[in-house]
Amino acid sequence: MEPWKKELPMWITYSRIVLVPVIVALLFPDVVWANVTAAGLFIIASISDYYDGYFARKYGSVSVLGQFMDPIADKILVTSILVMLVSLQKIDPLMVIVILTRDTLIGGLRSVAAAEGLIIAAKSAGKWKTALQMVAIPAMMIDTRVIGVPFDKVGYWVLWFSVILSVTSGLEYVRSYLKSRRQ
Repeated sequence: MEPWKKELPMWITYSRIVLVPVIVALLFPDVVWANVTAAGLFIIASISDYYDGYFARKYGSVSVLGQFMDPIADKILVTSILVMLVSLQKIDPLMVIVILTRDTLIGGLRSVAAAEGLIIAAKSAGKWKTALQMVAIPAMMIDTRVIGVPFDKVGYWVLWFSVILSVTSGLEYVRSYLKSRRQ
């Protein structure tokens, strides 16, 4: 097999991290063309999350480093843009606090579980939370009406729904961890 095929999944993961400063820089002027471009890059970065795993499995290059870096790249992407949206006063700081608290708690819980030899499977509420964030964030970045639809308002409420799912999925992870410890 060609060496680039083995390396492709990690390059896709790293590309998400590299795109973050570009997306953030595009949000600074807060003008429609830059916001739309930033949203487009965010969508590309979000979709790439699927493809790094797909190619890792396809080319037999699943690695511990890849499994470690994939969620980190996701968190860097999402949290950086959420913080930027707070600074632009497009979202409430409470949203970001809840999302970051949940993600930090789950990251710590997964580390403890791994140290104990336990695996906590991803829950559907967590997957829906992520999917809603990937829709809400670019909608709020665009921050204009398209065909009469106020993207920023729709994105704002979708993000609040993802915050609720963040709490729900966080509780599911804690319950799963506690249940797996009792077995």
